[in-house]
Amino acid sequence: MDRLIADTGFLVAFGRAADPLHQKATSFLRGYAGGLVTVAPVIVEASFFLTPHAKLRLIDWITSGGITVVDVPVSSYPDLRVTIAKYADRDIDFADAALVWLATQAGVHRILTTDEADFGIYRLRDGKRFELVNWL
Repeated sequence: MDRLIADTGFLVAFGRAADPLHQKATSFLRGYAGGLVTVAPVIVEASFFLTPHAKLRLIDWITSGGITVVDVPVSSYPDLRVTIAKYADRDIDFADAALVWLATQAGVHRILTTDEADFGIYRLRDGKRFELVNWL
């Protein structure tokens, strides 16, 4: 099955009806038959930008299998630390570092993001680039 990583910006666009990118995110998902995966820190970050009702819809979507959410084990924090140190000049946040970790662990490098500038720079452990999926 084809899988894509979902970043915060995509989830916010999907979850907020008033977001200028909401229709594009919704249309993309209607036409996409593969699976989505993200990390728990992205869900926390996206929730910050959602209304209480939108947070509930996000939780319902997750629990109904709309996206797989991977917990980031504390044992992986040294890997996240390396990534955060490597991209300190870009002020990488924990959620983005966790997505770099997820991509490396899962072997998935295609990503739905609004943060093309940063994810165009970030590299996986083996030096591979993220493939920025055109959904905009």
